[in-house]
Amino acid sequence: MAETRSQSRNQVQQVNKIDLRPQPGPQTAFLSSPADITIYGGAAGGGKTWALLIEPLRHINNRKFGAVIFRRLWPEITRTGGMWDESNQIYPLLDAKPLQTTLTWKFPSGAKVSFAHMMLERDKESWKGAQIPLMCFDQLETFSQSQFFYLLSRNRSTCGVRPYVRATCNPDPESWLVNFLAWWIGEDGYAIPERSGVIRWFVRVGDAIVWGDSREELVERYPKSQPFSVTFILARLKDNQILMQKDPGYLARMLAQDPIEQARLYGDPEKGGNWKVKAESGKVFNRGWFKIVEAAPAHGIDCRSWDFAATAKELNKTDPDYTASVLMRKANGMYYILDATADQIAGAEVERMFLNISRQEAMAALPETPYRVRWEVEPGSAGKREAQRLAGLLAGIDARGISASGDKLTRAKGLAAQAYAGNVMLVRGPWNEMFLEHMHHQPGWPHDDIMDGASGAFNDLTDAVGGTKTGKAKVHKIDKVFGG
Repeated sequence: MAETRSQSRNQVQQVNKIDLRPQPGPQTAFLSSPADITIYGGAAGGGKTWALLIEPLRHINNRKFGAVIFRRLWPEITRTGGMWDESNQIYPLLDAKPLQTTLTWKFPSGAKVSFAHMMLERDKESWKGAQIPLMCFDQLETFSQSQFFYLLSRNRSTCGVRPYVRATCNPDPESWLVNFLAWWIGEDGYAIPERSGVIRWFVRVGDAIVWGDSREELVERYPKSQPFSVTFILARLKDNQILMQKDPGYLARMLAQDPIEQARLYGDPEKGGNWKVKAESGKVFNRGWFKIVEAAPAHGIDCRSWDFAATAKELNKTDPDYTASVLMRKANGMYYILDATADQIAGAEVERMFLNISRQEAMAALPETPYRVRWEVEPGSAGKREAQRLAGLLAGIDARGISASGDKLTRAKGLAAQAYAGNVMLVRGPWNEMFLEHMHHQPGWPHDDIMDGASGAFNDLTDAVGGTKTGKAKVHKIDKVFGG
């Protein structure tokens, strides 16, 4: 009987055992790196955030140990599926207790892991006098270079843990990281896989960063400066097998992004995302993505979206914006552009054209093809009053102003992704060339009015203002082995 009870106890202990370990490959390399500063990134979905949350756990039996994990914006920590939620999947397994008011986890030994943000440049000043043995940055590309290096001076320790920094990132051509990580990134903008995990050294001399292949080399050249060791570890979606198994559609969603986002967040399956790709002619929209057809299906949902301009060309010596509109039909999962207009006309003529076209199209619409009119509402109370006035003039028509969310290119991402996939057609008409030329040359074209009208119609028809939706990262569990 005693033997049975002993066996039972052993079985219970085995069932309750939880194994927290990284996946083989880059995630293991990140958590094994001896460098002072290790930056893990290069593509979305590589399991970067999970690894960052795991890193402090090696020190949680040290009662004096403390780590701070930074995100640039506070909502990125606290929103559903954010880092705080992710930590709730892991830290309680080790009997950590949450302090919700300060977003801090306290472990049984007294060790602490806290979350913080630095939305404003001056927020770095609030860390004067701090001593942080382990400093973590999630999405380092969103922080400024001065924020990072100021915080690096706070990376100090009296608890026996050697001070070090861990960070994650995604490619961003506008970030200071492009230059900082230049040795690990090729001329084509992709990471060089053979250099992933290779350690280099640097010192700061004034505002300049001087690199070397060894600590000794830099000490000899700059005896008064402190060298830091750095490495970059390439993250790729294919390395996160747990995510791929649990969410097979993740890759499809990456490939369905517009070309710029796809190249940046996924890129090459072996080299990760591209660090140098930028929005330029033929990349945001390409005329070759739009097939011209003779007619659209008879039934669907129509939306004409307007982008208003204030003045006529002849009233201004410069080249003012156009009043533009795009009529789009959603039918059978495809998008058909039926018409596009662009005119530099005065305010009274703008309103007359807007009302005439809206009323005529509403009267001609079939019952099986609902018709909508949309336009962008200018910020402020005057814009809201104008939107109410215009809606009143179109009484009986589904007409309303929409408040813009995000910049113009962000709002156009959903349409760009569908055009890239071949799901946006143009119905043959005299306006086709004007539309194609305008869209192909975004964002460098002098005007973006037609693009605004097209993305406004698309976003209304898909109920996805601001572009495509992104899924959140998860900590996955297989047979009580956690990874991400």
